[in-house]
This record gives sequence, structure tokens and C-alpha cells, in this order.
Amino acid sequence: MEVILKVHVEHLGYKDEVKTVKSGYARNYLIPRGLAITANKTNIKVLNETLNQRSVKEQKLVDEFQTIADALAEVVVKVGAKVSEKGKIFGSVTTLQIAEAIHYEGHVVNRKQINIPEDSIKELGTFTAKIKLHPKVEFDLKFEVVKE
Repeated sequence: MEVILKVHVEHLGYKDEVKTVKSGYARNYLIPRGLAITANKTNIKVLNETLNQRSVKEQKLVDEFQTIADALAEVVVKVGAKVSEKGKIFGSVTTLQIAEAIHYEGHVVNRKQINIPEDSIKELGTFTAKIKLHPKVEFDLKFEVVKE
């Protein structure tokens, strides 16, 4: 019997996959628990339409993120920090400060999407951070730590 999985089922498959299972397993376990539906012509047509709509939305989202990535890749973002007389920063530069500096440039990036390769930045200079807006859109952002 063929079923369409509505959720990820361990050792069987992922959401929206069509799987062939024994009819007793489908009737007694998968369908009553809402884990799957029968794979008839109507349900397969609905599944295909849903997957098409999802892929269009996904592509539109990737295109939006790519335009943001292209705009930010050309810019050097300036992050202000309080500095001692010797040029050392009080504290360190965080992803939150970088996200705020990007926001001043006119783009919104969540601080969890920013990864600073160095452990901590405690001096003035130019550095690079990896920004992952989407699994398909990742780029390097150059930022400069300047004296406030």
C-alpha cells in the first residue's frame, strides 16, 4: 500500500515522501496516528501542487537573501568600540554589535546568522565574519572595528 508521509517517521521516510508499506502498518499505525495519508490520485495531485508552491516560495526567498548578500558583500561595515589608550578594546566585539552595524546599513540580519571565525575580537582592525542567511546563501562580510 502506498502512503504519503505527513511528518518524518523514523526508519521510514521524511515528510511529503510517497512510501510503499504493508497495508496493516498503514491502516493500524500510520493513518490513525495522523502520520500518513493514503496515496490516491487526488492526494498525490495535492502533494505535487504543494511541493511546487513550496519550491516557488523557497526560490523567491533565496533570491531575496541573495540580493541582500550581494549588497553587503561590497560594503565594509564599521563597528564602534570603546578603546583604551593602548588600542585595546574594552570587552570584545560580538555578533550583536555586527548585526546592529548591518542594521545601520539598511539591512536586517539576525545575530544568530553571523559567525565570527576568531574566538574574540579585542583590537582595532579589519576582520571577516561568515553570514549564513539561508542554507543556499552564505557569504563573507568584511567589518572594521573603529574607535568610538
